Amino acid sequence: MFDGFDTLDVEVDDGRGQPLTIHGVTRGEGPPVLLLHGYPQTHAIWHEIAPELARDHTVVATDLRGYGDSGRPVSDQEHSPYAFRAMAADQVAVMRALGHDRFAVVGHDRGARVTHRMALDHPDQVERLALLDILPTAHVYGTVDQTVATAYFHWFFLVQAEDLPERLIAADPLYFLHRLLAGFGGSLDIFHPEALARYERAFADPDVRHTMIEDYRAGASIDLRHDAESAAEGRAITARTLVLWGGKGLVGARPGENPLDVWRSRASKDSLVTGRGLPGVGHYLPEEGTEQVLAELRTFLAEP
Repeated sequence: MFDGFDTLDVEVDDGRGQPLTIHGVTRGEGPPVLLLHGYPQTHAIWHEIAPELARDHTVVATDLRGYGDSGRPVSDQEHSPYAFRAMAADQVAVMRALGHDRFAVVGHDRGARVTHRMALDHPDQVERLALLDILPTAHVYGTVDQTVATAYFHWFFLVQAEDLPERLIAADPLYFLHRLLAGFGGSLDIFHPEALARYERAFADPDVRHTMIEDYRAGASIDLRHDAESAAEGRAITARTLVLWGGKGLVGARPGENPLDVWRSRASKDSLVTGRGLPGVGHYLPEEGTEQVLAELRTFLAEP
């Protein structure tokens, strides 16, 4: 997996003047593209996408802070070390350290939420972005119904005060992980055995589980405040944006909720946002719908 890629361990500032290591891999030559994973995974989700994009791009795939083999800063009462703003700053610093001042970003799940925040906070660095299988965090919380609450039960479980989710998940971590992966993917069979082993190894670590939970606590608190502040300031996505979602998933499935319309409401111009649902694909687009995702990304990344 990731044959021919160089391993990265880049030291960045954690936002409080302390060093933080961001782990990942890189390979290729050409326009730079950053790949960001989601919960409960690592950069291994890109194991089929990254080598193909590296044929004509400089590909960087990292673990978000708190995930996989990246550093895990101590959190605080506001959960600010695990805000999407902090995670986005990490990734911009990594790309700058690698010599990439302006780049494309492709994010899935939580990584797509980091990508959205990056586009707002660092518009000069984000040349274009692809958002895979998400709607904006504030939109999800603002329109929640029984369907969303049932499918996204972990959003409301993981935000409970420490240490309730930590203690309950600790009773059988791999069971919880497998239920999440299979629940959103339909079956564990969609995951490459080595990728699944990497997810299992990370999730077996109680410190990693805690910091991933902190991501969700931040998402229900400080991230919503940042989103409200950005909206009040009139900030919007100003880069070309590709939106993809799984045709078998929840995104785009609710009546009257068109993901393109939702994301166009977050962009400075409607014409910036394009995309579609991928037939026969669930939540884990890079692993379930690899060929469809690759075709869409190749076209999007090649456009002038």
